[in-house]
Amino acid sequence: MKITICCVGKVTEKFFSDAIAEYSKRLSKYCTFEIVEVKDEKTKENASDNENNLVKEKEGKRILEKIADNSYVIALMINGNEHSSESFAAKLGNLMNEGKSNITFVIGGSLGLSDEVVRRADYSLSFSKMTFPHQLMRVILSEQIYRAFRIMNNEPYHK
Repeated sequence: MKITICCVGKVTEKFFSDAIAEYSKRLSKYCTFEIVEVKDEKTKENASDNENNLVKEKEGKRILEKIADNSYVIALMINGNEHSSESFAAKLGNLMNEGKSNITFVIGGSLGLSDEVVRRADYSLSFSKMTFPHQLMRVILSEQIYRAFRIMNNEPYHK
């Protein structure tokens, strides 16, 4: 199985990079795991809705260029489906059983995802109604994917 996190922008904090590297190493036991970054667009402080939509469209085009045609796409969205760790593991397990061997999680930029990326998504996922920094979300998502594999393999995990 191949799991990709496609995200907007770069990780600039070493502690986030270290955590992501640790979960990447742990995940290598279970799957091929990679993080693909696309360039973020600068946004004006008081940009109009139209200007913000243009930013999302530009970032969205970059995201879509990185998603394989055969990939099952899970978009992280504040209004997406919420799961417990166990039900998230079940979701991933079901996808694997259905023959979905290439899964791409998408984390948008600070303005969210373009309509085109949302339409491309096969599923939407929310970790909370709260907003998290995008760099931290990569850590949280990586950890939950790792936890899901531990659960699927009946291996101990911290509850």
